[in-house]
Amino acid sequence: MGKIVLLLLLFPLWGVAQQQNVEGYKKRVLEATEVDILSSYYEQDGNNASVTGGIGTEQLTDVAPSFVVSIPLNDDDVLTVDVGISTYTSASSSNLNPFDLTNSNAGSGVSGASRAAVATTAKTGGNRYADDDGFEDDDNFSASNGYSGVIGSPWVASSGASRQDTWGSVSAAYAHSSDDRNQIWSANASFATEYDYLSFGFGAGITKLFNEKNTEFNLKGSVFLDTWLPRYPTELDSYLESGTNLNSGFFNGVDILNSNGVVTNKNGSDTWRPVDGFSLISDKKRNSFALSVSFSQILGKNTQLSIFADVVRQQGWLANPMQRVYFADIPNYFIGNPASIANYTSSQNTDVFMLADDMERLPDNRMKFPIGFRLNHYFNELITVRTYYRYYFDDWGLQAHTASVEVPIKLLQNFTFYPSYRYYTQNQIDYFAPFDTHLSTSAYYTSDFDLSAYDAHQYGFGITYTDIFTRFRTLWFGLKSIDFKYNNYHRTTGLKAHYFGIGFKFVMD
Repeated sequence: MGKIVLLLLLFPLWGVAQQQNVEGYKKRVLEATEVDILSSYYEQDGNNASVTGGIGTEQLTDVAPSFVVSIPLNDDDVLTVDVGISTYTSASSSNLNPFDLTNSNAGSGVSGASRAAVATTAKTGGNRYADDDGFEDDDNFSASNGYSGVIGSPWVASSGASRQDTWGSVSAAYAHSSDDRNQIWSANASFATEYDYLSFGFGAGITKLFNEKNTEFNLKGSVFLDTWLPRYPTELDSYLESGTNLNSGFFNGVDILNSNGVVTNKNGSDTWRPVDGFSLISDKKRNSFALSVSFSQILGKNTQLSIFADVVRQQGWLANPMQRVYFADIPNYFIGNPASIANYTSSQNTDVFMLADDMERLPDNRMKFPIGFRLNHYFNELITVRTYYRYYFDDWGLQAHTASVEVPIKLLQNFTFYPSYRYYTQNQIDYFAPFDTHLSTSAYYTSDFDLSAYDAHQYGFGITYTDIFTRFRTLWFGLKSIDFKYNNYHRTTGLKAHYFGIGFKFVMD
């Protein structure tokens, strides 16, 4: 009896001690190191390549693996490192230099002396030619209608160096949570590079939670300081390298044809010259500054609403120097088979190329304003609906609407299937016009169909396998989830694409 009384007397004190331990306990933001191994494959096809002025093949394939590690530094701090590469093969980019120089002993073929001159230009001037010596193999020799010599086509991919490239990036993000988990500070930095572009970025943000964590407010700022390593269309670049002399360098021994297929006098006025003599990029910087704000509110036991808005300012060289532009009020000139000029805009054309009037030019400032919301509703343990809408406008005249829905369906205890649909529509910017319809009197011009008016539909699905017990293990890690995604995308411009992605998430024991 005495023992029972003693226990009854001590129990309240023991309960207070237990409560203090619970209140003093601070759950780690991230319990263990997590590793995500991701990979994707993307392919597209279309007929509006911007490198060749708005017509031509848009075939592209891209393989992009990435590796993400999230490391808990202590109870409150998490460091995340993301390393990725993207290796692509692009038919349109390859036509930065579309000209295959072929062996020839007749017609307008390139002589041995001029071949050497072109090879020298290729090595010293940074142009991309088919092979190291600047010439394509003999099996690309064009003999249609008796023609032989220099050929090119917006519908046929060149085998030059610009056909393939690798984009690489590395980024690091640090996040610190307050003891009560109602405030999160974050900072990040990134670096990315490809053969014609360098990018350095950094940013910081704060997240505040209120109302027993039912309300969340986010504020983030980002800066990207980018630099062009510009590459220009071969004919424009070579024009400057030759000192505007159409009888030297790349142009030595190469006939320039008018729209009737007649060889022009390269010393006269009735031949090809780029608009205003063509000028290179003077300021190679391209900087972006963004401020993002979002507000999230739990509306009920099963519903959450998020509202977001961004303000983005870009300044510097905002056009792409690889992209050709053609003018309707200037005569057209060609290199290649004169018999194919009449069918230039048809995919039947395989051996003649129109010389560019200029490269794409756009204003050196742009303001972007996206705003939108997300609404998610949990119906039951089997079905959730996630919706998204965004309205976008900028001072280049572009307006766009995006709407999407995703419906995760729990099939089994470990498997979730989520079909999705996304709709996108936009008008064209003020400076867009299709192939060979711009006027040379304009200050700005582009024939990039990404900036044209179009509608786009994307259908997709994903399958996620989740194992909270991480029963499959390798080395020091347990497999937490596997995620597979597929998307089918098509535009009213004719562009079609397929995307496949797979990801594995591992947790360190």
